[in-house]
Amino acid sequence: MPHVVTQSCCSDASCTYACPVNCIQPTPDDPDFLAAEMLHVDPATCVDCGACVTACPVEAIKPHTALTEAEQPYLDINRLYHEGRARAGAKRDLLARPVPRLHVKRRPEPLRVAVIGSGPSGLYAADEVLTIPGAEATIYERLAEPYGLARFGVAPDHRRTRRISGQFEQIRSAKGLKFKLGVEVGRDVTQAELLDEYDAVIYAVGAAADRKLAIPGAELPGVTSATDFVAWYNGHPEFRDMEFDLSAERAVVIGNGNVGLDVARILTTDPERLAQTDISERALAALRASNLNEVVITGRRGPREASFTLPEILGLASAPGVELVVDPAVSAEIPGSKLEWLSRLSAASRAGTRKIHLRFYVSPARVHGTERVTDVEFAKTRSQTESGYAGTGTLATNEHTRIDAGLVLTSIGYGAEPVADLPFDDTTRTVPNHQGRVVDPVTGDPQPGTYVTGWIKRGPSGFLGTNRSDSQETVRALVEDFNAGRLDRNHAGSHA
Repeated sequence: MPHVVTQSCCSDASCTYACPVNCIQPTPDDPDFLAAEMLHVDPATCVDCGACVTACPVEAIKPHTALTEAEQPYLDINRLYHEGRARAGAKRDLLARPVPRLHVKRRPEPLRVAVIGSGPSGLYAADEVLTIPGAEATIYERLAEPYGLARFGVAPDHRRTRRISGQFEQIRSAKGLKFKLGVEVGRDVTQAELLDEYDAVIYAVGAAADRKLAIPGAELPGVTSATDFVAWYNGHPEFRDMEFDLSAERAVVIGNGNVGLDVARILTTDPERLAQTDISERALAALRASNLNEVVITGRRGPREASFTLPEILGLASAPGVELVVDPAVSAEIPGSKLEWLSRLSAASRAGTRKIHLRFYVSPARVHGTERVTDVEFAKTRSQTESGYAGTGTLATNEHTRIDAGLVLTSIGYGAEPVADLPFDDTTRTVPNHQGRVVDPVTGDPQPGTYVTGWIKRGPSGFLGTNRSDSQETVRALVEDFNAGRLDRNHAGSHA
C-alpha cells in the first residue's frame, strides 16, 4: 500500500482533485461521499506519486512506511473499504473529475455576495464564489474571531485536523474577499439591507443548538452539554468563563457520537500532554486539578448503531495512559465494520491510570441529586430483533441501573435556531431549501437572492470537508439564478 489516509482525515476532498488516477474514494460526485466517515486510498491503483500528500490540508495522508503503531489499523481500513466496493460492483471512472467550472454571464458589474457565518461552510462558499472572475464576497461573523466550529469545535489535541485553519487563512487572503467581524445579522444589519447591497446572501450559520435532555433532574448543577464543555476548553469567547466541577472521580457522557468521545478523551488525557496544545489556560488549570479517573460513555442503542466514526474510536483507543473498556457483548460479525474494530479494541485493551468505559443499550431515565448531580439512573434497552443487530430500533426493559457521577455531559444531537427573516422547519431544524435556494415552505417558491449552506441547509451531518461539496451545490444554484436574471440588482445604497 503506497499511501494511507489516517484518522485526521477531514474529508475536504482536495486529495481527490489532485490524484491523477482517481484512486481516492469516494469522490464528491459519488452519492456515498456525504455519508462517508473518511476517504480511502485504493492500494491496487495508487501509483505512489505523492500528489495527495501535498494537497491534504491536515497532513492526513502518509506513505505506509511512515505510519505510527497507532495508525497501522488504517492499512486494513483502506484495504477492506475497496474490497467491499469491488464486491458490490462499484465502478471507478478514471476520467471523472468532481464539479465542473462555474461560468457566469458577463454583466456591467461584478457578482457581489454576502456570506453569513465564517465557519467551514461559509468559507468554502466564499471560496467557491471567488472562482468566478471579478466576483466579490463579504463574510459577516457575529464573533470577533473567525472560523466557527473549525476553531472552537475541534478538540485541541487533534492538531493535524486543526491545520485546516491554514487553508482557511489562504481563503481569507484571497482577492475580492472581505471580513466583517463582530457584526450580527438581524441585530446590526437586516436581510433587506443586505439584499440592497449584494446580489445574493448565503446563510452559513450552522446548527449549534443542543438537544436538551428531557428527564427528571436534568436541571441539576453538574449536568451540562458536551458542546458547552468543548467551547469552554477551546476558549470560545462566550464560554471561556464557565466553571465545571471536576472534583468527582467519575463523569458520564450521554450520547456516543464523536463529540462525546472527544470530551471523554480530554477529561482523561494527561494535562501535561494537553499543555502542548492550544487548549485554553483556564481549562488546563481545571484539568490539572481534576479528580476524574473514569468516564462512562453511554448509548441507548447497540454498538452497530453507535454514532461515533471508526477513526474517532481508533484515536480514543490509542490515547496514552487510558484504558478503553468495551462491553463484552460487542460482536465481530461484519469484517471491517465498527463492530469488528470494537471487538479488537476490547481484546487488546491495556491498563491505564484512567479509564473510558463504553456502555451500550442504556437509556437515561433520571438524574439523581439534591444540590448537584450524584448519579444517573438508566433504563436498560434491548434490540427489537433477537440477533440484536438487524435493525436500529430498541425497546425499553423494566431493568434499571445507576451510575455514580459528579459530572454529566449530554451529547444527544444538534439543531439550528430560527434565522431572522427566513422560513424555518421546526421538525428538521433547517431552513427549507432546494439545492441551497431558500424556498417558501407552503408554495415551494424560491426566496429571491437568499441561499443556505452547511448545517442550516442539511442538518448536523458530515465532516469539515463535507461542507465544500455542499457549498458548491449552493453556489451553483446561485450562479444559475444570476445567469437567468433572477437576482435583483437594486443597489439602493450601502447599509452594510
